[in-house]
Amino acid sequence: MLKKWLDESKHTVFLGGAGVSTASGIPDFRSAHGLYQQKTQGLSYEEMLSHPYFVEHTEEFYDFLRRVMLYPDAKPNPAHYALAKLEQEGKLEAVITQNIDGLHQMAGSKNVLELHGNENRYFCQECGRKFDMAYVMGSAGVPRCPCGGVLKPDVVLYGEALDQGLLRRAVEYASRAELMVVAGTSLVVYPVAGLVDYLPPKARLVIINRDPTPYDSRADLVLREDLTEVLAQAAGGV
Repeated sequence: MLKKWLDESKHTVFLGGAGVSTASGIPDFRSAHGLYQQKTQGLSYEEMLSHPYFVEHTEEFYDFLRRVMLYPDAKPNPAHYALAKLEQEGKLEAVITQNIDGLHQMAGSKNVLELHGNENRYFCQECGRKFDMAYVMGSAGVPRCPCGGVLKPDVVLYGEALDQGLLRRAVEYASRAELMVVAGTSLVVYPVAGLVDYLPPKARLVIINRDPTPYDSRADLVLREDLTEVLAQAAGGV
């Protein structure tokens, strides 16, 4: 059914979350066994990924980031390659992702809207010079620019607003979509989950997720199957 709808749709958009990257060895976040259910030194992972924690405990923030959040050896899985193939064939307009791992681009996707940023990008808060994950992983303590400024990851921390220009682009894609495929996300984090509300009345909604979401009742198709297999099959194999 999904493959047929992909063939029929002239405007298809993909909305993905942490579940898309679990097959690449990156843990998910909000499931019963996800990272956000865990704690370090009495603090939740969500607290340790907040803007106030970054500002007030920068060294501890980077220690946590290196130990838990960064996966420099992660590689794209069949889901990433399937989406890249669909884009190359003109069947997918955009990938909208909550993930910060950059695996969509590594797989070959070109039009990727990273609403929560990218963990491979860092910038100096003093001069704006840019750095990558290798620089951060190779440094000790708080990574600094040669100018002395403290680096900040180019990701949206808790307590920070999303890039409004990027969010507007995502809304535009959703507003003209004939088909939206949602995969690997619980659809509880706003404003990203609210993108579903911008779909035109006749647009089809497909949700591929292990656990129920608040939008399941609105979906035209809900699949509890392995999303890597579903997407690979829908793309005709990768």
